[in-house]
Amino acid sequence: MILIADSGSTKTEWVAVEGGKVVATIKTLGINPVFQTVEEIQKDVADNVAPAFAGLTITEFFFYGAGCLPEKIEGVRQALAHSFSAATISVQSDLVGAALAVCGNKPGIACILGTGSNTCFWDGEKIAKNVSPLGFILGDEGSGAMMGKTFVADVLKNQMPEHIAKKFMEQLNLTPAEVINRVYRQPFPNRFLATFTRFMNENKHEKEISDLITRNFILFFERNIKQYDYTSYPVNIIGSIGFHFREMLEAAAAPLGIKLGKVEQSPINGLIEYHSR
Repeated sequence: MILIADSGSTKTEWVAVEGGKVVATIKTLGINPVFQTVEEIQKDVADNVAPAFAGLTITEFFFYGAGCLPEKIEGVRQALAHSFSAATISVQSDLVGAALAVCGNKPGIACILGTGSNTCFWDGEKIAKNVSPLGFILGDEGSGAMMGKTFVADVLKNQMPEHIAKKFMEQLNLTPAEVINRVYRQPFPNRFLATFTRFMNENKHEKEISDLITRNFILFFERNIKQYDYTSYPVNIIGSIGFHFREMLEAAAAPLGIKLGKVEQSPINGLIEYHSR
């Protein structure tokens, strides 16, 4: 039996699969070794994940995670091995997981548009080219964290219409001081900022919000996708932001001559199919 995990900064989906069929599945908070220590990940998995699969014999474990940089992979593997010691464990980046899900063994452009953003050209076996995402402070164009950051900054700097700003602050029960505290002094500021996209999705009929989202997608395409051979390959996207804002994603892509391929909320179904094959 195999266990597959897709972990972003906000949530992780864990699925046990046997013979191509899902046996058990749970969702937990995201795991990111950039923001968490090995000990914290180990405790999280032991407390919140292992009990759900305790009665199953997991022989192979494929973990695809945000923040799984080359220098972080062994630490994550050790943290997972504490609870799944009988399994052969493979740890790779969430971008590899996205590429396997949307491209499989064929070459193509694979992207993530979730809490963070990332892109690559997948040659059918590995990531052949990657434009560094740089995180939500220096990059992550088109991501939930970047959109949330831009939106809340516009609210606090009086760049949004008063009725939108008032509705946002009241609905989310926020104050400027609380926003500053959560962004600058609390862990996972990217996760916090990305939560604002729910409000943005509910109010995307407002021109100012729609325009902000579209501008973010244009930046995503211009600063990232245009560095790949986008005229020969469609752009495949995994993630809740791309999925829920697809209309604006298409509106941003079309004038740039960029064709979209698969747009999926999660890579799990693609990964199940790939590993079952």
